[in-house]
Amino acid sequence: MAGVDGDDTVFLFTDTQIVVEEFLEDINNILNSGEVPNLFEKDELEQIMGATRPLAKNAGVNEGDRDAVWQFFINRVREKLHIVLCMSPVGSSFRNRCRMFPSLVNCCTIDWFVQWPRDALLSVSRSFFSTVEEGLPDELKEPLARV
Repeated sequence: MAGVDGDDTVFLFTDTQIVVEEFLEDINNILNSGEVPNLFEKDELEQIMGATRPLAKNAGVNEGDRDAVWQFFINRVREKLHIVLCMSPVGSSFRNRCRMFPSLVNCCTIDWFVQWPRDALLSVSRSFFSTVEEGLPDELKEPLARV
């Protein structure tokens, strides 16, 4: 879908889906080079090449050059396929996986999501409501901040 049709595609993968660590080897390859070696059977590969040739020709790639057409396909995959990995940093599993599969760090943007402490949330909301001057009575600011 991403390489042939040009559809923006998201592959969402969580640490609970890792049945065997070899799954991460494929993810590592996709992140690093955009492809997984020997992923497609010969007939699948021919279908992909047949569907990609006209697209490559329209983009100015020599459709007779098999390697150039394949590289065109891989470039489209790299542009259109977005991988979202959701992993808990708690424990040693994440650290070990980052060591074994360096593309998890080198080829990714890491966003840390943690729950904010209640005091921090209350502080931000109080600060926000303290700047609101018009239309909000002072006696409502604290109850609204707690909500």
